[in-house]
Amino acid sequence: MKKFYLYLIACTFFACSEDKTPWLTGFQKPDFNPIMTADSSYVFADPLSDTLVAWQKADVFNPAAIVKNDTVFMFFRAEDNPKAYLGGRTSRIGLAWSTDGMNFNKYDRPVVYPDSTSLQWDYPGGCEDPRVVKAPDGNYIMTYTSWNQDVARLSVASSRDLKNWTKHGPALLNAFEGKFVNTWSKSGSIVTERKGDELIATKVNGKYWMYFGERGVNLAHSEDLINWTPLTDGDNLAIVMETRTGYFDSFLTEPGPPALLTEQGILLIYNGKNDEGDIADPNIAKGTYCGGQALFDLKDPSKFIMRLDTPFICPTLPHETTGQYAAGTTFLEALVPFQGKWFMYYGTADSFVGVAVAEQ
Repeated sequence: MKKFYLYLIACTFFACSEDKTPWLTGFQKPDFNPIMTADSSYVFADPLSDTLVAWQKADVFNPAAIVKNDTVFMFFRAEDNPKAYLGGRTSRIGLAWSTDGMNFNKYDRPVVYPDSTSLQWDYPGGCEDPRVVKAPDGNYIMTYTSWNQDVARLSVASSRDLKNWTKHGPALLNAFEGKFVNTWSKSGSIVTERKGDELIATKVNGKYWMYFGERGVNLAHSEDLINWTPLTDGDNLAIVMETRTGYFDSFLTEPGPPALLTEQGILLIYNGKNDEGDIADPNIAKGTYCGGQALFDLKDPSKFIMRLDTPFICPTLPHETTGQYAAGTTFLEALVPFQGKWFMYYGTADSFVGVAVAEQ
């Protein structure tokens, strides 16, 4: 009922027709799920330990994706040691590709991982949870979490060929003379525009924009997609969308795939985590991650308009409620238009990669 009334409000606000809602809907999970699992047969020579590491032995999850040359390229988070505690393993980012969006071939070695250029940021926890967009100049930009098992920092890397990546360090490294470099930050969702089957980073009011954060959504802008300046509220990062008591996003609102310009506004798909206490949504299991959608103003990315009151995707399959995070996870990080459909790739229970598909 809440979703119905929200739809009526949206149509009144935007004068949209019956088939023109601001939300992406109709996602279905194919029986083929999960589409990617751990595989201990993949090994590579770790440059820090100088040993062979089974870098996908524990889990694979939380993917990014882009479309290039009629092929989906996926970047997935892989963890190495199944005996380590949650958050205590080393993560590396692998690459896979598919010509049908479902069956993926993995590149034999990780493409972003801790090395001597990033020890203070990436080690020993590793490189986590990528999002990837194409820049107007043809470069590819990856945002990911650098985890040194002390502070999570949103970091940036760039590439021309999707295999070889140059790390640029934390996204907020140079902003305000480094004031926020040691502030916990994650999940960078850069605003994009769809051109064919590609999502291209695009400027709004002469700047690139990126939603990020966990406990409320933060916002930053950039001239070059590498160095980012956050919006602030006094001495703190400004919050442009809060968590909500009694809803599926009562504990976290963590940006998902790259944000998308639409006729109605900037669409941000995000991951809402239900609280584990009294402020939780009573209709969803406590601690569960579900997917939400929010809309921001086309001319002012900081201006929040509205969001769905109920999630459009939640854990429903057995592998989405078992594994490292048994409370249940559909953690969305990738959305691509491909072969006339929307493919949404997500992590399940911090253990597998899943997909949901909708008509365009």
